[in-house]
Amino acid sequence: MIHATLSSNYQLSFPKTAHEQLGLEPGQRFVVIARGRVIELVPTQSLQQARGMLAGLSNAPMDYRDRSERLVP
Repeated sequence: MIHATLSSNYQLSFPKTAHEQLGLEPGQRFVVIARGRVIELVPTQSLQQARGMLAGLSNAPMDYRDRSERLVP
């Protein structure tokens, strides 16, 4: 389990082992998700990092049927 410390300025401080293990970089941005008393920090990706993530996917919807092919009651 990794522990982080919240400073008096409300900044989180991660131990060296945590940021090495998680591959965190200084200045990295996160999305903060609060669920009750649970906080999730999800690293965001820059457009450069996300580039190519959807490569190879077809833009045609699967299982799409034309309106004329649908069953009409």
